[in-house]
Amino acid sequence: MGVVTEALPDTLFKVRLEKGEELLSFLAGKMRINRIRVLIGDKVAVELDPYGGKGRIVKRM
Repeated sequence: MGVVTEALPDTLFKVRLEKGEELLSFLAGKMRINRIRVLIGDKVAVELDPYGGKGRIVKRM
């Protein structure tokens, strides 16, 4: 769970997690298909990549 702090091109977002760290995240496929908008300040659910790469935004709260 985190809060979107910045919107970047190509549906990339900077998300501040509850731990306080910032993570570069992209939209999940279902959110792109259904055209769910994500704005700065939205609370989102993020799945973390087990290899330490980008996160995936799977739900807007």
